[in-house]
Amino acid sequence: MAEPPPAIVESLRRAGCVFAEDEAQLLTEAAQSAEQLAAMVEQRVSGTPLEHLLGWVEFAGLRIAVDDGLFVPRRRTEVLVRETLNVIRPGGVVLELCCGVAAVATAVAAESDGVEVHAADLDPAAVRCAVRNLASVGGKAYESDLFDSVPESLRGRVDVLVANAPYVPTDAIATMPPEAREYEPRESLEGGPDGVDLHRRIADGVRDWLAPGGHLIIETSERQVLLTMDAFTRNRLEAKVARAEDVDGTAVVGSAPR
Repeated sequence: MAEPPPAIVESLRRAGCVFAEDEAQLLTEAAQSAEQLAAMVEQRVSGTPLEHLLGWVEFAGLRIAVDDGLFVPRRRTEVLVRETLNVIRPGGVVLELCCGVAAVATAVAAESDGVEVHAADLDPAAVRCAVRNLASVGGKAYESDLFDSVPESLRGRVDVLVANAPYVPTDAIATMPPEAREYEPRESLEGGPDGVDLHRRIADGVRDWLAPGGHLIIETSERQVLLTMDAFTRNRLEAKVARAEDVDGTAVVGSAPR
């Protein structure tokens, strides 16, 4: 394993990279030439997310492909993987909405027994990346505005519908770190005036898709958790809050009647 040049570590540190040594090592391993390494370091110093430069992100113990310009899955979203694995049965059906690169569906399929996984997103570039990630676990991805283009064959069969739907309030977008604000699609971040517009839309439509006793699991924030829970309970879902302190992740888990 080649050691990164000290000058690269120092450049990254001056740019504010908290884990400069680790990032320098990853960039050095990824580069095919000194020229490419220099270009990658320059991009990173200018603010390009490390994951976009590497082409992958570590998530739930896997390397998940992330193409340039797409939303980068955060570790806090691993709470969705854990909660899905808590309730999914062997051979069950999982549908991930607002899937981005389908990190959650891919991780769930990798850790469960014979689960059938599907994923959908409005962004065609994200769907293309999701298709690649899901190929290794036999999953499928669709370009769809929430439920609009999800195959009808899944209606009433979904055991777990899981979503990391955008939940940043519109007025808060400007306060986000530049890595997110400038390099990730706005539609993957913005959740409307109070941040939970998509949560309401998903909860409003989910009952037609869930199997009896099925579950809806949506990531949210501690500040917005009551709003997300209200969207669940208004649609006759029994709701509870799930926390993963080690990754600072929050989700609401809803259960449909049997």
